[in-house]
Amino acid sequence: MIREWVVTIFELMKLILATQNPNKVKEIKAALPSDWTVTTAVEAGIHEELPETGDSLEFNALQKADYLFEKLAESALSDDSGLEVSALNGAPGVYSARFGGPEKKDDVNRAALLRAMEGVEDRRARFRTVLAWVGPHGKATFEGEVWGQILHEECGDGGFGYDSLFVPDDGDGRSFAEMSLDEKKSMSHRSRAIRAWLNAL
Repeated sequence: MIREWVVTIFELMKLILATQNPNKVKEIKAALPSDWTVTTAVEAGIHEELPETGDSLEFNALQKADYLFEKLAESALSDDSGLEVSALNGAPGVYSARFGGPEKKDDVNRAALLRAMEGVEDRRARFRTVLAWVGPHGKATFEGEVWGQILHEECGDGGFGYDSLFVPDDGDGRSFAEMSLDEKKSMSHRSRAIRAWLNAL
C-alpha cells in the first residue's frame, strides 16, 4: 500500500495538461506545486483540438483527460469551466466558450452576455470548474466555484474569458480582470478545484 502511494505521487509530479488555452495553462501551473513537471498538450505533440462534445462540464473535463491519457499513456489533468448566470437559468454554462458564436472569441462572448443581461437587475452568477485527473491508477473529478456579480460594463484589462465582467463576492469590489494572478488565484474557481484535488491526494 505504501509503495503504491509513493508511486502514485511520483507519477503525479509529471503531468500533461489537457488544455490548449494558454491562459488556463498559466493559471493551472501557478496553482500546482512549483517542483512538478507540467507539460502542455502541444508540447507533448498533440496539436489537434481536444474533444469537448458533452453537455456538462464534468463530461467535457473527463473526455479531454481521457483523450490525452489514451494518446500518451501519461497522467493527464483537465478542467472545463463555465460562467453560470442565475437570471439566464445557468447559461452560458458549458457553452461559455462559444456563447457568442462558434469562433470562440472572448470579446464576442462578453458582448453577447452584456446584451443578454440588458435591463436585468439580478446580476448573480458563479464561475464553476470541474477538474478531471486521469492516470494509470484511475480517474477522479473535483469541483471549485466562486459566486459574484455580473457588471454592466467591462472593467479591467487582465485575465481572460469573462473576467472583466465578474466581481467575486470574496473580493474587494474589483473584477477578476483587475486582479493580479496571485490575487485571482487566492479565490478563483479553478484554484479551488485544484486545491480540492491536492487535498485529496
